[in-house]
Formats: sequence, C-alpha cells, structure tokens
Amino acid sequence: MTTFDDRESAFETKFAHDAAMVFKAEVRADRKLALWAAGKLGKSAPETESYTAEVIRADMQEAGAEDVIRKVAADLAGIAEAEEIRALYARYLSEAKAELADA
Repeated sequence: MTTFDDRESAFETKFAHDAAMVFKAEVRADRKLALWAAGKLGKSAPETESYTAEVIRADMQEAGAEDVIRKVAADLAGIAEAEEIRALYARYLSEAKAELADA
C-alpha cells in the first residue's frame, strides 16, 4: 500500500466514525427531548417509552432536527412553543456530544 492509499483509508475511517458519532448524538438528543415532552404531557412509563420511539422515528423523515421539533411542538401545542423546544433540543444535542466525547 502506498502512502496515498494509507491516507485515503484513514480519511474514510475518520469520516465513518464522525458520521456515526453525529447519528448517536442526535438519537440521544431526540431521546432527551422526548423524555422532557412526555413529562410535560403526563405520560406513564410505558407511554413514555412508546412516545420516545415515536420521536426517534420522526427524526428519520428528513435531515436535521426540524422534523423532531415539529412533531414535539405539535404534540405540545398550547404547552410549549417551537422556539423553546428548538433551544432545548440544541442544549440536549450539546450535552449528548459532550457525553459521547467523555465516553
């Protein structure tokens, strides 16, 4: 293998690792937001588990967090505003990235 091949392989490995870490951080942030929203909605433990899965599935609709924010904002209509939810999601995403970095 040449030096170029080694570098190419290293970049590919780093790209895959970084993409996996972003995905994991987003799922953690989705989960934290879902748990917060479930608490606001007064859901029981089994309902919270189901709701968390719904929120995570909602994140698979499009790139970014807006699909999750729209879902949670619709569920919390009259309880929380989209801007509050967006700010909370950003905080949870930051926390999730820090947790993964520490792991």
